[in-house]
Amino acid sequence: MTSPRIAIPLPLSTDPDYVKRSLPQYQYAVTMSGGEPIIVPLDLDEAETNRIIESCQGVLLPGSKTDVDPARYGGLSHEEVAPADRKREAVDYLLLEHAYTQRKPILGICYGLQSLNVYRQGTLIEHIPDFLSPNRRHVNHAAGRMIALVHQVRIDAGSMLARIVAQEGLQPEAVAIGVNSSHHQAINRVGGGLKIVARCPDDSIVEALEGTDPEHFVLAVQWHPERSVDADEASRSIFRALIEGARTCCEQS
Repeated sequence: MTSPRIAIPLPLSTDPDYVKRSLPQYQYAVTMSGGEPIIVPLDLDEAETNRIIESCQGVLLPGSKTDVDPARYGGLSHEEVAPADRKREAVDYLLLEHAYTQRKPILGICYGLQSLNVYRQGTLIEHIPDFLSPNRRHVNHAAGRMIALVHQVRIDAGSMLARIVAQEGLQPEAVAIGVNSSHHQAINRVGGGLKIVARCPDDSIVEALEGTDPEHFVLAVQWHPERSVDADEASRSIFRALIEGARTCCEQS
């Protein structure tokens, strides 16, 4: 059986050390789930980028240490907002445009969730601590990769994400999982064709989105399941769902 090809843009155009550290985790998660990771460089012209995208059956938008340009969603400049990575943004938009047009499965992770939401005309909270009242700031969403479990995520019963994790041994009503966390921004207004399916129960920060079209696999999580695929069934199930969606796309093409 041919492995579905999953397009993954380089996480960042400005820091090779960060890419070297982070990218293999996504590649490994896709490979162990039965897919073939296809890296999309950020410095090709549009025609070359599109040729790579067209050869793939699914899209994975990885995390990044940059932030989406606030100008894309009418946001405000903030001293905590990292400089935008124009090359990454441009490739993400090409990937998303193609995936939506061709109805190929999409998985967004952390920055990838935010990029997807802005592409769909949603907005972001520029800096979470400034958004929350003082009595709700006790969750450190920017804890980083060295802390395996930072907080709980409550997943809506009946959502696609709840069904995905339930298939891996959780009871359908058990829709709370522990996650790691490496972000200082979050969803504000949800983009078109997306819906909120998970929040942090401690402060109501949005933790997952999925598409409203049941015939098109679109899922995005604010945490980093690629970091925990060796230890956590729920994490593995997310990548397996992407690969199964891409395999279905292969069979229908």
